[in-house]
Amino acid sequence: MRSGYKKLRPYIRQIDIRNSEGKTDNLLGVSTRKVFINSIANTVGTDFTKYKVVKRQQFTYVPDTSRRGDKIGIAMLDTHNEALVSQAYTVFEITDHGELEPEYLMMWFRRPEFDRYARFKSHGSVREIFDWDEMCDVELPIPTIHKQHEIVREYNTIVKRIKLNEQLNQKLEETAQALYKRWFVDFEFPSKEQFVFSFSGYEEFGEIPNSWKVKKLKDISVKIGSGATPKGGKGSYQITGIPLIRSMNIFDFNFEHGNLAFLNTVQAEKLSNAAVEKNDVLINITGVSVARCCAVPKSVIPARVNQHVAIIRPKNESKFTHFLMCSLCSSDYKNRLLGISEGGSTRQALTKTDLEECLILVPDKQTLSNFEQIISSLFAYKNCIIEENQLLKQSLILLLSSIVKNQSPEHNKDVA
Repeated sequence: MRSGYKKLRPYIRQIDIRNSEGKTDNLLGVSTRKVFINSIANTVGTDFTKYKVVKRQQFTYVPDTSRRGDKIGIAMLDTHNEALVSQAYTVFEITDHGELEPEYLMMWFRRPEFDRYARFKSHGSVREIFDWDEMCDVELPIPTIHKQHEIVREYNTIVKRIKLNEQLNQKLEETAQALYKRWFVDFEFPSKEQFVFSFSGYEEFGEIPNSWKVKKLKDISVKIGSGATPKGGKGSYQITGIPLIRSMNIFDFNFEHGNLAFLNTVQAEKLSNAAVEKNDVLINITGVSVARCCAVPKSVIPARVNQHVAIIRPKNESKFTHFLMCSLCSSDYKNRLLGISEGGSTRQALTKTDLEECLILVPDKQTLSNFEQIISSLFAYKNCIIEENQLLKQSLILLLSSIVKNQSPEHNKDVA
């Protein structure tokens, strides 16, 4: 055993309380993101008395690790006083909260090193299992309860700030969506009274201001195209280098940095035709995430895209990017694109031709400029918040790492 580390066995005990009353409320599953989620299991005809009861500050984990990639599903209940989980899950609790703080232990489980340990220790010929004995043999530093509380308070302060920023960003997105709808769906835009409305020539657009046009996406773009995966696939990705953008990075209005892959300069050069530039719009073109769309953030340039992501590079890009993103993320356009994607022979997909032929309502230059000026400022602020959250998440990683580093005797003494 490493110096300063202790096994979990004396601090935890397994709980197996069954739902004898047959309750059906708060049926939860456990995610590899280390949180409880609403269960998606088909419960028709299910005997709920077999389900296990988990209570606040108790832990639940999924012993079967064979189908969950590199992470283990484990979480501490903090959203309900009581919930139900599958009988296949393991429920346990800390025996003495005066010795081990539940939130401190949960912080340990969030470390990527714990995931690697759990996967390494999993065993079985058909399914790999991280069983109860293996959990009890987990070693971790357990400082004084005072020090544990101090670490947890610091952690929660950062987490709360991240959540507040995420809520603010959600409000900014909703503002952008509402403004787009007001101007370009409801036609309640400034100087509306100066325009005469006439039929657009397209049933889906109906009457529009007479100086506005309906154009194909290819006519307002200088590039529409996807990329490729480097030879060797996932195994060829680098730890650092030039970002490779995949469908898992693209969400409506949002770019997710957390799952970025990286290429070396040789790999990136072979994908030079899939290079991303400032003000590009990115859209997913295959699979269940098809039609998700966002503007590329400056922070990932230079970058490349793989075959599941298309680059749309609008003409006069600085005056068009956010309008185009808002258009493609709006419900009307989204429904049209999803309808087109259903025509794929094996799975949902959008082709280059599908995108090129997509019809876009284009306002007059002044209205477009006014909208772009407002929305670009809004998203500039949003990107600043995203960058702050990236730094905060790095701080969380450093804090989790400090749990290991701060175990010298002087760190384990209570402050008098």
